[in-house]
Amino acid sequence: MSLVPRAVLVHRTTEYEELVARHGTHGQAAFFLRSRGRDIEEVAERHHRTRRSMAEVTAAIPLTWRQTQLERADLDRFLFAPEDVVVVVGQDGLVANVAKYLAGQPVVGIDTDPGRNPGVLVRHRPADARTLLASVLATATGGSELTMVEAVADDTQRLLALNEIYLGAAGHQTARYRLSLDDDRGVVEAQASSGVLVGTGTGASGWLRSVWQERGGAGAGPRLPGPTEDRLVWFVREAWPSPATGTSLVAGELGAEGRLTLTVESERLIAFGDGIESDAVELTWGQTVRVGVGGERLRLVG
Repeated sequence: MSLVPRAVLVHRTTEYEELVARHGTHGQAAFFLRSRGRDIEEVAERHHRTRRSMAEVTAAIPLTWRQTQLERADLDRFLFAPEDVVVVVGQDGLVANVAKYLAGQPVVGIDTDPGRNPGVLVRHRPADARTLLASVLATATGGSELTMVEAVADDTQRLLALNEIYLGAAGHQTARYRLSLDDDRGVVEAQASSGVLVGTGTGASGWLRSVWQERGGAGAGPRLPGPTEDRLVWFVREAWPSPATGTSLVAGELGAEGRLTLTVESERLIAFGDGIESDAVELTWGQTVRVGVGGERLRLVG
């Protein structure tokens, strides 16, 4: 017999809650913001809007389901189950934060602040939650299977991300490594740069796109993939030419089976995904890491 679904409501601490926790009271937080030309009422209103959204979504969960709430800071300590339905209540970035911990569970993105959030991944309003949750387990439920990017080190460390993976030095200082591609060219190039960025079509609306635009956009760089394409793009950031380092491999594409290989020639490099530098894979001299299309996909509902 299959288990009753469990709704996992993922949220994050609001700006208002962080301010009050730091300054002790609403009044002290208001004074702090006022001294810097800001009004706490704007921050408090966003907080109340988020809490109303959480309450509305919680009330929409079917009575026969189990449910739990999960704060973003606790994601790496939470065990997701196969029968979970993940409901992200917040910003687009929160969907990316949770994606790496999932293994095919459906995700419903609820936008708590329409007009302020792009709404690329949190596509629905709180009022839509009841209909979405009632139909989310049906095979006919529409949605997207979003491509993810994966980095695997030679010591079996593995990192999965929805938007992009960054490989480089902590603090974005100069990283030294050897770069190669699994293609017919067989080129291996020693490089010194501020890191390598490998991203998906979902990431093409964020950090990856800014690098792509700096390189000349569609007229100069590789074509950005769509969110469901089994294709990645990669860029080397600020490669430095010298007698010992080159700049011939600075951008390109990776197909479904393609891999970019980086061999570390620094004391310490890191790889982190979706901007979460605190959850990084650590690499040392001589280690190799391979990056390509991930084996998991994010099931985004609607």
